[in-house]
Amino acid sequence: MLQDPVLVDAANPRVTVIRLNRPERLNAFDDAAVEAFFAALDRIGRSDASAVIITGEGRGFCAGFDLNAAAETEDDPVATAAYWTGRQEHFAGLVTRLRALPQPVIAAVNGVACGAGLGLALGCDLRICSDRAKFNAAFIKVGMTSCDIGVSYLLPRAIGTSRAFEMMLTGRMVDAAEAGRIGLVYKSTTAEGLMPAAFELAESIAENGRLNTWLTKRGMWANLEAGSLAAAIELENRSQILMQGTGNLERVARARGFL
Repeated sequence: MLQDPVLVDAANPRVTVIRLNRPERLNAFDDAAVEAFFAALDRIGRSDASAVIITGEGRGFCAGFDLNAAAETEDDPVATAAYWTGRQEHFAGLVTRLRALPQPVIAAVNGVACGAGLGLALGCDLRICSDRAKFNAAFIKVGMTSCDIGVSYLLPRAIGTSRAFEMMLTGRMVDAAEAGRIGLVYKSTTAEGLMPAAFELAESIAENGRLNTWLTKRGMWANLEAGSLAAAIELENRSQILMQGTGNLERVARARGFL
């Protein structure tokens, strides 16, 4: 019996958990897993959840693209190029779909996050990891480039250009301790403490409300691409004016004892 490649746990009404569920392949993505992941994000995006946690079953977070699928090709070189272009663009869409999700997303990295798995973690808004986590830009090790699924954009913004170049050009593994030290993850913890820490973080986000949290996430991502400080402040001003118009400022400030 085939198992679902992606599991969604919505038992907590405020925090939904996505579990990649191909533990025998260290949760590497094949086409079916990608489709299931997109479907999970679509479902969660329409839900009342306030935050999302992504993690993996078994020893891995996500080992990237399942190389068993690398042999799939066409006899015609042009058809092969078209097929792989479509597949590459579809896979890479996972990261932009995470960014578009209204809820903040926390990567709870429980094991290896390699190649596209690194990109998946970087596409989340926050990352925490267990002491068993390892990260690398794997594709340069197998004859491809490390510029994949948003890594060349997101990694230098997370850890700086010098460290990003070193990771991407060597493909070496970065362990949990180093990941915390260089800012690749927000914090590291034990394997047993990973999900409790992720839930604690998610609940602290959920307490702040959904609309203002969504606008904060959206504004942060937008201003990472802002052309100037003035443009960034313009977006911030509009977000603040929008929220002030909801009446939440006085109501929430009074309820929390700030007035």
